[in-house]
Amino acid sequence: MNNKIWLSSPHMGGTEEAYVKEAFDTNWIAPLGPNVNGFEGDIKAYLGNDKEVATISSGTAGIHLALILLDVTKDDLVLCQSFTFSASANPIIYQGATPVFIDSEEDTWNMCPVHLEEGIKDCISQGKKPKAIIAVHLYGMPFKVDEIIAISKKYGIPIVEDSAEALGSTYKNQKCGTFGDIGVLSFNGNKIITTSGGGALVCNSTILKEQAVFLATQARDDAPHYEHSHIGYNYRMSNICAGIGRGQMEVLDKHVGLRRNMHAFYQTLFQGIEGVTVFNEPSQDYFSNHWLSAILIDPNSSHGVRREDLRHAFAKAKIESRPLWKPMHLQPVFKQAKYYGSRVSEELFENGLCLPSGSNLSDADRDRIEKVIFTLFKR
Repeated sequence: MNNKIWLSSPHMGGTEEAYVKEAFDTNWIAPLGPNVNGFEGDIKAYLGNDKEVATISSGTAGIHLALILLDVTKDDLVLCQSFTFSASANPIIYQGATPVFIDSEEDTWNMCPVHLEEGIKDCISQGKKPKAIIAVHLYGMPFKVDEIIAISKKYGIPIVEDSAEALGSTYKNQKCGTFGDIGVLSFNGNKIITTSGGGALVCNSTILKEQAVFLATQARDDAPHYEHSHIGYNYRMSNICAGIGRGQMEVLDKHVGLRRNMHAFYQTLFQGIEGVTVFNEPSQDYFSNHWLSAILIDPNSSHGVRREDLRHAFAKAKIESRPLWKPMHLQPVFKQAKYYGSRVSEELFENGLCLPSGSNLSDADRDRIEKVIFTLFKR
């Protein structure tokens, strides 16, 4: 019987266990220790650009801390990409702030600069300048960095760079996660590398990192007893999880290469199949890790084959696939939120599908995927 082919499953490199064993052998089990320091140093060296890194419990915690560090508080406005996972937007609510959602553009599927500026102008005209911009590198594809940063600087609104899906991606040869005022990474179980659960905050200064670590460790003041002048959070990464991360960093570039190979496989597979478009980089300035490969199916050109037809065919063959993100402005929990845009993100959701993209997929897995696609499209 065939095993299930997952969309994106963890892929160990082989050395993770040694780092974890060392933590056990030396009794460094708490949310501090050599692996935490080492993992932060590994990420810092990989990203370059003189960034500082604080490892934390999740990417969501990273976005929450970023908003706190940017002084986002009750009733502030935060501009957020609508076409994303809810973890990009939920921390806005944690702070009692108000999300304002921005549509995508068709090139990168990320935040549209035109609609972003439209939203900013409208908010300012109503007497309330937004406090932050949360821009996402979706599926590993860099957003339009130059345009978004230019708008950020023009209006003096800082960027939280949600790079949860984009570790290893670059724009003009600079690593994603290093463009924003604060960057956020995720090491969830389905990401390009994993620490089981976990994330990191990418900061522009040592002072900002120290503030993040202070907040992430319950904001304990420097005193012999437990003294607290600020509200803190239990957001620090453990030395055990960081040990897994140290081993994963050793295979990060290899995993990026394998994901990109899966993307090339789909490009070849769908050549000549009418009505199917594989999501690609818009120019050579963009280098995507292709964390998830995705396609759009136009039923008007695909002889009636729809996104759901392929998803159900995959499911019948025990192959996981998933519709693209449902935009935040369509989510019931955010139905009252403002939205600036057209229907780009809505059409992506209606017609798009994420395909199995793991760095651990085999030739036999690819054969099964190909058989389903060719059978459905009658190749």
